Amino acid sequence: MDANGSVDVVSTYIRRILDDQLNALVPQLAAIAIEGPKGVGKTATAGRRAATTLALDRPVQQELLAADPGRLERLDGPILLDEWQRYPPSWDLVRRSVDANPAGGRFLLAGSATPPEGATHSGAGRIVRLRLRPLSLAERAIAETTVSLGELLTSDSPPIVGDSTIELSQYVEEIVASGFPAIRTLPERARRLQLDGYIARLVDTEFAEQGHRVARPATLRAWLRAYAAATATNASYDKIMEAATPGDADKPAKTTVAAYRNVLERLWLLDPVPGWLPGTIHFNRLAQAPKHHLADPALAARLLGAGPRALLSDSGRDVPAVRSSLLVGALFESLATLCVRVYADNADATVHHLRTRNGDREIDLVVEGQDGRVVAIEVKLAPEVGEADVRHLRWLRSTAPELVADLVVLTTGPHAYRRADGIAVVPLALLGP
Repeated sequence: MDANGSVDVVSTYIRRILDDQLNALVPQLAAIAIEGPKGVGKTATAGRRAATTLALDRPVQQELLAADPGRLERLDGPILLDEWQRYPPSWDLVRRSVDANPAGGRFLLAGSATPPEGATHSGAGRIVRLRLRPLSLAERAIAETTVSLGELLTSDSPPIVGDSTIELSQYVEEIVASGFPAIRTLPERARRLQLDGYIARLVDTEFAEQGHRVARPATLRAWLRAYAAATATNASYDKIMEAATPGDADKPAKTTVAAYRNVLERLWLLDPVPGWLPGTIHFNRLAQAPKHHLADPALAARLLGAGPRALLSDSGRDVPAVRSSLLVGALFESLATLCVRVYADNADATVHHLRTRNGDREIDLVVEGQDGRVVAIEVKLAPEVGEADVRHLRWLRSTAPELVADLVVLTTGPHAYRRADGIAVVPLALLGP
């Protein structure tokens, strides 16, 4: 902070893994949209490579662009259209400009919401969309990473080495600290209040800005809380609704709940992991239901009133009856999922989960690379790994060996190593892109 009380953005910026992708792609592509929930750091990341910024959450900037759309052709590029969704015509202005001049490095668009369907053209072929998620552990720099997800996808059994001093209590602190850059560095009480305010704004303001009037805010809050309790499960939406309104005869209609989900997805606040469907003869009994995750596990913890002490003792607030396992285990899996998705995006890979229809086989995360091979990952809230923890990974390798690039168990333990059966054991803090 300088003498005038202004924050020095350059010195406080936390470098993102997405920065490497942007450094490579901005000179090559005419327009890139950086998408993610409010407060995730899109403006700071895009602004570092923009010559001109149009803040479209300001009415005066909207009016200027509406009155003179041609100014986009006269401004120095790259041009950042920040919070572009506040003025949806800006998307189509960029699309048409790219049609006329597809030279690289012209536009960056940062948006914390997707406008309602039909408000804009898809932009396919003109505007490339990239996702910025909350900070992964590698970006938080809590430990030096020694195991690369990219190498696991592309190399033949790369060495697994490294030691971590991060223990369960520190992982729990990272869960509640949040991956929102401006929130995680605050003192504990201020951080809680900021997260509470984030949730309150979502319920009281963001839904209305998306064109959806919430007739019963208390019901939406209850649904969000039940969804948070369903973290890392594939509980049905009917079950989540029942947990949100137990014993309530006047339950919201399914169309109301569908609207909740639709708006939350447009705000990038739901980040479910889809079921893996490889389309091979080996797997004809796989379930398709997604695993539920909020964009940041800190939001789930805050919705449930679960601080570090409550999570470590698994006591604390009542949790909606939509799960049977420990909440801290689910939130650790959610933190691991956030990290894996950030690293997978860097490798142009996709993240899924695996579950057979009868539930006899489950794998927490399946990272599928460009060549169709996968790194299968189990997440374990413990420092040691036993035979029961790897049996589903072994099953996958024996069932479809040609698809398996590597097998991993992510733990809270101190050491990274390969077991005698070839399965990698990696403390979550040591995993990186």
